[in-house]
Amino acid sequence: MAIIDKPSDYFNSVLYTGDGGTNNITGVGFQPDWTWIKSRSNTKDNALFDSVRGVTKRLITNTDTLEATVATSLTAFGSDGFSLGADTTQNANGNTFVAWNWKAGTSVSGNTSGSGTAKAYSGSVNTDSGFSIIKYGGNKTAGHTIPHHLGVAPKMVICKSITQNRGFPIQHASLTSAAYSVFLSTQGAQSNGNNSWNSTAASSSVVTLGDDDNNNRVDSNDQYIMYSFAEKNNFSKFGTYTGNGNADGIFVYLGFKPAFLIVKPIDATDNWVTFDNKRLTFNSSTSPFNFAGPNNSNVETTDTGQLDFVSNGFKIRNSGGTVNKTSAYIYMAFAENPFVTSTGNGSIPATAR
Repeated sequence: MAIIDKPSDYFNSVLYTGDGGTNNITGVGFQPDWTWIKSRSNTKDNALFDSVRGVTKRLITNTDTLEATVATSLTAFGSDGFSLGADTTQNANGNTFVAWNWKAGTSVSGNTSGSGTAKAYSGSVNTDSGFSIIKYGGNKTAGHTIPHHLGVAPKMVICKSITQNRGFPIQHASLTSAAYSVFLSTQGAQSNGNNSWNSTAASSSVVTLGDDDNNNRVDSNDQYIMYSFAEKNNFSKFGTYTGNGNADGIFVYLGFKPAFLIVKPIDATDNWVTFDNKRLTFNSSTSPFNFAGPNNSNVETTDTGQLDFVSNGFKIRNSGGTVNKTSAYIYMAFAENPFVTSTGNGSIPATAR
């Protein structure tokens, strides 16, 4: 399996300060296809933008509202970042923000398959990094299949209606089974009550949908967006761990030092929590790593050392809290530095930082 030596070519975070006007954000290192923005200093929504739906088209992860066209939100994707208008969710004057960015880049299109009426889809995919964005139409038939174009089965899939007020169902390979979902916009535990995935795990070619309105309704040309993530050696990891409720928490091996981590307990009602390497560049007992997560609009919190990013994973440092109850957790992680880098036909350990 190929090793990604420079993860920041495919995922990167940037920090910026809002100016309330026209703000050109640079330093991403590539032209992003999916950008997730959150105010650090003020209570603001989590805002999602992508190149498939197009600029100015905003989704909010802490609500179930449909896509909004906001002319002064994210107005352009550029070769090293993106441009913002005056809308305060992304660019309030004097607020500090973080933006998490992913690269896709290759256009795809076609028709869906499986059960029910075929629907047109279009999207953008990066098989090197295992990430795709697909926009598709629903048909309200269990067994409707949506191509993801990754060539391997994704470990995590996020769907959202862009035309209706619906939730963000997630299929994650570490949930109890493919019958289960968790929702990005809520604190809820995993549930098997909504038939989002027709009890079928994603394959190497398609994601199979049930007849759930959250990701497969048909009424007045219902449209959805689907973000799919395949695991890539030394770049991304999607897994599970069980908290021990102890100040000496567990170590989770990733094969890389994380740049981004999102965690959610799946057998208990609690927040999603996000961490990254840009809001604090070193591990500390009082770290402004932590948001209440995509289901919450809260400001950034300075927490008491919930976890450390280390050269080959993360280490829990907190008894209880959001990340170390005696619960089962799922996570999504992306790399800052791989623990091993490729050199010709061999490999050498990366430098620990």
